[in-house]
Amino acid sequence: MPLIDANGIKLHYRIDGPERGRQLLLSNSLASNLEMWDPQIGDLTSAGYRVIRYDSRGHGGSDAPEGPYSIEMLAEDAVALLDGLGLAKADFCGLSKGGMVGQMLGVRHADRVGKLILADTGAYMPTKEMWDGRIKTVEKGGMEAVADATIERWFTPASRLNRPGDIEKIHAMILGTPPQGFIGCSRAIQAMDQRGTIGGITAPTLVIVGAEDPATTPDHAKEIHGLIGGSQYLEIPEAAHFANFEQPQLFTKAMLGFLNG
Repeated sequence: MPLIDANGIKLHYRIDGPERGRQLLLSNSLASNLEMWDPQIGDLTSAGYRVIRYDSRGHGGSDAPEGPYSIEMLAEDAVALLDGLGLAKADFCGLSKGGMVGQMLGVRHADRVGKLILADTGAYMPTKEMWDGRIKTVEKGGMEAVADATIERWFTPASRLNRPGDIEKIHAMILGTPPQGFIGCSRAIQAMDQRGTIGGITAPTLVIVGAEDPATTPDHAKEIHGLIGGSQYLEIPEAAHFANFEQPQLFTKAMLGFLNG
């Protein structure tokens, strides 16, 4: 399992695609890991991209130090990963928490980001009490206590009914998240407000959202789109929060259309 020293921790990462391909960095959501991007990898690498994905701090095979974390810290992790790999710049796609990291990168490290894809994410989550409740639930009952509710937010009822194999894979991913990593990143999301800064993003930006996302809704996505000048906006039909996994062909087509455009 490849690990790299980045910003004071070890990050687990994986690279797929041609050695001289265009660099694309993928960042995972809360309570998932780099395997959440499996549906995209074949098409992206076939299109000539060298895809770098990593487990966020507190997730998967990366270190999960005691929190709280911050979105700034998570963005510095991503930059340290690029540094460790000797990469000056990469295109970036992040979903949910990963998209929050992408917004921060676009502001703080504009020179390191080529094109920016922000998927199923928000600039601000006005649900402070909800995060307190979710954190307390995990402190008391572990990830098992939030797994089913998380699946309900991430997938439409049709997918939950008709795709048991995919649902089971994601359920296992949620259960495999270290509780203190989940809590640290939850605190980062709870404290975040990027509405006053993302207007400074100059990278070409695509904002994607599942049309049925109940977590970071189309209204959240439209807010980001409205704040980032010149950004593009796209809704994925019949998709909830995990739009890349629920509608992989539509999502990847949108990614490639934007990145190659």
